[in-house]
Amino acid sequence: MRLQGKTAIITGGGSGFGEGIARRFAQEGARVMVADINVEAAQRVADEIGGLAHEVDVASGPSVKAMARAASKAFGVPDILVNNAGVTHMPGLLEDVEEEDFDRVLAVNAKSVYLTARAFVPAMKQRESGVILNIASTAGVSPRPKLNWYNASKGWMITATRTMAVELAPHGIRVNALNPVAGETPLLKSFMGEDTPEMRAKFLSTIPIGRFSTPEDLANAALFLCSDEADMITGVALEVDGGRCI
Repeated sequence: MRLQGKTAIITGGGSGFGEGIARRFAQEGARVMVADINVEAAQRVADEIGGLAHEVDVASGPSVKAMARAASKAFGVPDILVNNAGVTHMPGLLEDVEEEDFDRVLAVNAKSVYLTARAFVPAMKQRESGVILNIASTAGVSPRPKLNWYNASKGWMITATRTMAVELAPHGIRVNALNPVAGETPLLKSFMGEDTPEMRAKFLSTIPIGRFSTPEDLANAALFLCSDEADMITGVALEVDGGRCI
């Protein structure tokens, strides 16, 4: 029960890594708001873990503000904020990616971190405590070809994590990131372009441990970084990648 008495908001909590994190946090005693653009998925997870569901578009300022108001009404200022919601574009040459796809990737993967910071950091500062965890990617450390703008958005998130950590540390707020390798989530097919045995084998050949990451892998790492056990850790972008970035 390492999060006993804590409250947490997890964006993109209705599936994939976010669902895994939500489930683990609840198991460890946290009261969890499962926030997702797919409210049915959020409600399913929330019902199963005894949490709260909230519909949010993390790329929209008014929607993020509404999420913050709902959280405040439900349990006050959250102890933990996990910026997990993310999207990618289909693999392609950097010059062939449509402007609409570029804008969506940067809005969901980068602008969302800015919007949630504006919504939650002031109250965390006033309380002088809080933990923010950004789910970045190995793509921001060791980019794959043909995912250029997704790679760039995750590199942005890693840098944002570090600068947030430096600025917010004097206010008692820790900020870290996780860099997962491709995992068994709804985004896997988008990363690969097509989900075939041959494409999976090609991806797996770049991961020394020899398997994709799982929601449980990310949940275990997130639990540590968001718990009091990591009280001296801030500004870290921890790779959960089976050796992919070595």
